[in-house]
Amino acid sequence: MAMQDVTTPSHLDIENAFNLIAKHINSTPVLTSRSVNTILGCNAYLKCENFQRVGAFKFRGATHAILRLGSDEAHNGVITHSSGNHAAALALAARQRGIPAYIVMPENAPEIKRKAVAGYGGIITFCPPTQADREQTMLRIKSQTGATFIHPYDNFNVVCGQGTAALELMQQEPELDIVIAPVGGGGLLSGTATFIKGRFPHVKVYGAEPKNADDAYRSLRDHTIYPSVKPQTIADGLLTSLSPLTYTILSQHCDGILTVSEQSIIEAMRMVWERMKIIIEPSSAVPVAAIMENAQLFRYKRVGVIISGGNVDLSHLPWQG
Repeated sequence: MAMQDVTTPSHLDIENAFNLIAKHINSTPVLTSRSVNTILGCNAYLKCENFQRVGAFKFRGATHAILRLGSDEAHNGVITHSSGNHAAALALAARQRGIPAYIVMPENAPEIKRKAVAGYGGIITFCPPTQADREQTMLRIKSQTGATFIHPYDNFNVVCGQGTAALELMQQEPELDIVIAPVGGGGLLSGTATFIKGRFPHVKVYGAEPKNADDAYRSLRDHTIYPSVKPQTIADGLLTSLSPLTYTILSQHCDGILTVSEQSIIEAMRMVWERMKIIIEPSSAVPVAAIMENAQLFRYKRVGVIISGGNVDLSHLPWQG
């Protein structure tokens, strides 16, 4: 499959993004646990974006994208399609700029994420849970409102914003050997890989993905973009496929994608909850599960783990019943 030419960011773009958004976002902590390190066989440093505003890293990219809009672009508001965290992030970032945010959400989006988007002032339209339905509904509302589309990850400024989590991580723990982040559409991993490889080229960067939603792994392996077709995984934030932008960046800068089982995701999530006393969502547990399943790769290393978010529906815990 021939890839279209895309403009990819550099680490300098991510540093510029950080300077723009720093006063609007939370500088999130890096936490470590001796008991977790013993279990994992490495020194793991968790970059806790579950403590970010809206409870997820997505606020970084949404804030950067909205702050970069000219007044004409921003006038009619913004629109996106998202299963949750990007939707909440865009709604809050738009509210801070005083513009409307139109959000297309799949009708099976978790209740906690629906409530968050509404609470931040997002104007929600529900649609069937397919990529085609998301995009068709978004285009219809965009034509009615004139809103500017902010893609969850196929957007230069969004990727730059997401990369600021890795920038902060390296400020806090500059002696890492490996950085690992979850991958769905690839915005977080693309920003992470761009910054790390630009500033710390000796540091390995891996993505982590559910085996039941392994389109990124297969896409990089086979040098083409595979769509994510009806993935069945508890990691509801990792259901989308790579875009031309994120595919291009990851092809250049990512050292590999590690895939993990559903059981490992649940075990990793529960371990972090119990041992570190912090709530992480299933998507955040995927990179921790990847360390568990690939012990030899990480043994005795200093590993930065991007914990992507903490938005969990507590009425449907995976280990209940």
